Amino acid sequence: MSDAAQPTAAEVRAAAEAVKTALDRHLAAVERRSGEDDPAVYEAFNELAAAAEAYDELLYDRYDEVTPFEIPGADDSLPPYTGPEEPNALSVLIRRDYAVVEPQRLMAQARRVEAADDEAGPDTDVSGTVHGALGILFGEFEPDEIASRHKEFGLEEADSTLWVTAADEPADPGEWLEAPFEQVDPQRVVCRFDVSAVFDDELDDEEDDEDDVEDVEDLEDDLDADPDEILDEDEDEDLEPLDVERL
Repeated sequence: MSDAAQPTAAEVRAAAEAVKTALDRHLAAVERRSGEDDPAVYEAFNELAAAAEAYDELLYDRYDEVTPFEIPGADDSLPPYTGPEEPNALSVLIRRDYAVVEPQRLMAQARRVEAADDEAGPDTDVSGTVHGALGILFGEFEPDEIASRHKEFGLEEADSTLWVTAADEPADPGEWLEAPFEQVDPQRVVCRFDVSAVFDDELDDEEDDEDDVEDVEDLEDDLDADPDEILDEDEDEDLEPLDVERL
């Protein structure tokens, strides 16, 4: 980057002040939250994320330095948002992955639903296969209920994601049913939320690194210690306590 294109020190300072302001707004929104899914908290979070990202970029361009900020669930592959400022419609795209870890439990739950269905004939045995059991359970229960009770159905959660995309107008009935996910425009993604075990693995790796640093520091302390002091400590530990009755 040329010197002419670099941000000024004042611009970097202004970006830092914007982060401080966004932090205050986020804290205020959290303190006033009305529930777990308070939209004001999400809005403040997104504003803070945007301010932190802008500051990070300016700081790097000006001083070749970075910040420790990392936005959970952020996806650098998404292009900048170019959708309407005030959408008249939106689409919520959800993907949840599961592993079938207990097929027998899955089919047993499906048999219960099948047995309670008055329309099912006596010879019906759709629940006898994993494929059929999945069709019964996902036809009977809402996806959110399956997500909250997945262990009861013999399932194990894997990665999941939720995308909210903006639209100028609602789609016509049946317009996208044949290919519901093929017309998603990444530039109209308002926000997305990801859940993945990879995030937990990253946290575990960081904790392991911290433990390794502590072990190295302890080893360095032992190496720097006076050998005579270490011997004296060992001798003190080997001494038996005095028997007062012998005195």
